[in-house]
Amino acid sequence: MPPASLPPAPTLRESLSPRLRVADSEATHARLAEIAPAFPAGFLTPPCRDLLLGIADHSPFLWRAITRAPDRLVALLEQPPDAASRRIIAQQRAVGGDCGTNPDLAAVSRRIRENREAHALLVALADLGGAWDLAAVTQALSDFADASVSAATEALLRQGMAAGRFRPPDPAAPQDGSGLIVLGLGKLGGGELNYSSDIDLVVFYEAEPAAAAAGGDPKAFFVKLAQGLVKLLADRTVDGYVHRIDYRLRPDPGSTAVALSTVFAFDYYQTLGQNWERAAFIKARPIAGDIPAGEAFLAELAPFIWRRHFDFPAIAEIHALKRQIHMVRGHETIAVAGHDIKIGRGGIREIEFFVQTQQLVFGGRKPALRGRGTVAMLSRLVAEGWIDGKARDELSAAYDFLRTLEHRIQMVRDEQTQRLPTGAEALTALALFSGFPDLPAFEAALLHHAGRVQAHYALLFEAEADADDTLVFGETEPEPATLARLGAFGFRDPQRAWETVQGWHLGRRPALRTGRAREILAEMLPALLRALGGTADPDAALLALDRAFARMPAVAELLAILRSHERLRLLFADILGTAPRLADTVGLSPHVLDTVLDADFVVPATDPETVRTQYRALVGQPASHEEFLDRCRDATRQMVFVTGARLLSGILTPRQAGEAYTAIAETTVALSLEAEERRFGLDHGAVPRGRCCVLALGRLGSRQLSAESDLDLVFLYDFDPENRTSDGRRPLDAVVAYNRLAQRLFAALTTATRRGRLYAVDLRLRPYGSHSPPAVQLSGFAAYHRDEAEPWEHMALARARVVAGDADLGAAVTAEIARILGKPRDPAKVCAEAGAMRALVARERGHAGPFDLKLAPGALFDLDFLAQSIVLSHAGDWPGCLGLGAEDLFRGAAARGLLPAATAEPLAETYGFLDAVYQWQRLVMADPAAEPSETASWQIAKAVGLPDARSLAAELRRHRRRSQALLARIRRSVRGPRGV
Repeated sequence: MPPASLPPAPTLRESLSPRLRVADSEATHARLAEIAPAFPAGFLTPPCRDLLLGIADHSPFLWRAITRAPDRLVALLEQPPDAASRRIIAQQRAVGGDCGTNPDLAAVSRRIRENREAHALLVALADLGGAWDLAAVTQALSDFADASVSAATEALLRQGMAAGRFRPPDPAAPQDGSGLIVLGLGKLGGGELNYSSDIDLVVFYEAEPAAAAAGGDPKAFFVKLAQGLVKLLADRTVDGYVHRIDYRLRPDPGSTAVALSTVFAFDYYQTLGQNWERAAFIKARPIAGDIPAGEAFLAELAPFIWRRHFDFPAIAEIHALKRQIHMVRGHETIAVAGHDIKIGRGGIREIEFFVQTQQLVFGGRKPALRGRGTVAMLSRLVAEGWIDGKARDELSAAYDFLRTLEHRIQMVRDEQTQRLPTGAEALTALALFSGFPDLPAFEAALLHHAGRVQAHYALLFEAEADADDTLVFGETEPEPATLARLGAFGFRDPQRAWETVQGWHLGRRPALRTGRAREILAEMLPALLRALGGTADPDAALLALDRAFARMPAVAELLAILRSHERLRLLFADILGTAPRLADTVGLSPHVLDTVLDADFVVPATDPETVRTQYRALVGQPASHEEFLDRCRDATRQMVFVTGARLLSGILTPRQAGEAYTAIAETTVALSLEAEERRFGLDHGAVPRGRCCVLALGRLGSRQLSAESDLDLVFLYDFDPENRTSDGRRPLDAVVAYNRLAQRLFAALTTATRRGRLYAVDLRLRPYGSHSPPAVQLSGFAAYHRDEAEPWEHMALARARVVAGDADLGAAVTAEIARILGKPRDPAKVCAEAGAMRALVARERGHAGPFDLKLAPGALFDLDFLAQSIVLSHAGDWPGCLGLGAEDLFRGAAARGLLPAATAEPLAETYGFLDAVYQWQRLVMADPAAEPSETASWQIAKAVGLPDARSLAAELRRHRRRSQALLARIRRSVRGPRGV
């Protein structure tokens, strides 16, 4: 008898059991009612209605996909979900082969994006509708990504064939035998892709078959192909995008091409490969190109990934990486609002690290532990006896919960994020979208699962934390136990770290040759190395300390301070690793660390009056002018150090740090002027009814000074023309007297003594610039700005502020500046002149690259120019704009109708973000405008609430591009009757 036929699989609509809650608002029902006529009769069953209402409630991205094509929604729901997924994936894979011998890549782009939207909608329907579990969801997403990469690769190879640049063994199947290897790593490699994930790809090629197909050196062709994959899959078009691509898991991504030969790759991994790269390749699999060649490559790479011995040091290195992730602000503790469920405590990454670390340790001897799936490997670890069933069950449940929650977060707007919202309303909406009845139930479930993950993860490293700290630095080869401990501390190159410390013991640094220094060092060395190991880059911090020891004449005082206070050790270690200028300060003046122990360290004041009081107390009553200069340098160095340390510790925000640096500089200038006036008076007396003051411009004027800012100053004076001679024993004409006084003041600020110098001073913003005397009479200042000044000089006055000297003259100068700025001006003309000046600056000074946040297009210089243009155009009828910072100015302009609110708020947000990064650049980088090192990038990213250097670069690029676009829009609109 013929076998009985199987019953047909149920359609998705028939199997719906929605896993979300509906807010049940009138607006949501209205949205569904708008598209309901497009549905067949009987289509909206109660489960189907609940599913669609929930999507309308919670996911703008999915609702747009539904309303764009309601008939597509009907078609998807009326098919079995597995069959529908296989059909769309097959369509996606076929795009590459269907595009002909001379493919139209624009048409390919449209087709693969249409398929992506359809598949993304299907996956969401099956997931939210309860038809698929997590494993089915992630596998479907991974299979579709495989098909996307394969289709794009095929289309690009066919384009190469049409251009005569590529001749594969089989033109009908150009990927076969091509030597091209496209590996999927990360969640894609493991078949665990998330809903809006990047895909981690690595592109290699086998030199011999690739050269035969390319007719010569294949590198250029395959590099272009790898770049073409990004354009074809990742670029956003009117049809959306397919997948964001990340190539950073290739060897040495900062300096290598995006496509590499397997010969280079083998050599790299055998000589330079690191544990994190081994962990990355656990999940690697070939997904496009010459699949057999990819499988052979991974087979040959297996000895690098899987060590023959139990590799316990891998635990320390992976844990060090996770420890660094936790140092990012916002990830230290388990929370709900704003918590990152991927890299935060108790998150997805801890489950993955729990599994991958033990795979690396034991997988060389236990082939059963070499699988790609996270949950499957938890079961394998139980079977092999490395963990118990409770750990497997709790971690598996947490993984299912967190990954499902990750998908809900990403389904809202199709964003690659794992961070929970912060507001109660948004969190409640996410709770309902995730199927919980209310926010408290959601919070309880999240804390429950995350707490279990954190507990199991901590147990994995318990033995490591209790290990003996004994370290041996003899004159022969290092002991394995010492190298192991250094690795456990976090040093990536324990051998080099051992050699550095051994050099200290052998007296290679003169400061460490004294018996006292060697005694203290030997006693505190484990604690010091542990503190260095907790920094973002322990190896760099150790080398910075070694360089400091080389410069210091004596070190016992510093070591004694560090030995006595763990808090200082940790701060000093952080400084060594991230803030070289602060480290230099400690090297020159170890006692500055004492200020960190002061109770006031954590409750700082940034107002000028408090800073002035503190500064005067540090300077005291010096017995001579030379002593005064030295004490000023000591006081300034100490207070600048404390401000930087507070910023580094998160006690001050970047804006507050700018205010503190400004208050220190103001006080330094004011006290120096007082001292120079007294000293000058002993020789030349005073000018009858003579007065002087110091005008600050630039970042000092706007209270935004940074750790390394110059001071833009103008020295102003006035006197009675009827009595213009000083009354001292060596009388001088008033003009000569004030110019000499100005010279003395600037020398006091800039001259290097044995204690260093105070500040660099820029006088070029005075009338006539460097071609004029250093001091300017008020009448000359007013006449110049009335009759001769360029518009940009008036713009500079928008940030001018009197910071020292005679109060009455200061008030007169302030009033004169208000009159200059309040003069009626045509906003269009101001804008045109500002644009011309900006173009001139761009031509003559250029910029140092995308990290030059002062001069790069769309950065602070441009935004300051806009703010100053607003002041210059509207100060006459808006006197309150004088003295406002750029952010407040933009918002105030919007309130007065001078800028659209939709323009002003993004500009203010961008200014605040760029200015914060600018402050951090000047704290942690030797050349702030250059591309930051990996450590500096990480530190700055952490400081501004971003997870990594890549996110920092992307966020800087986004802000600058947005400000460029907004500024261009303003320039276009300024021709009308309104605005700036």
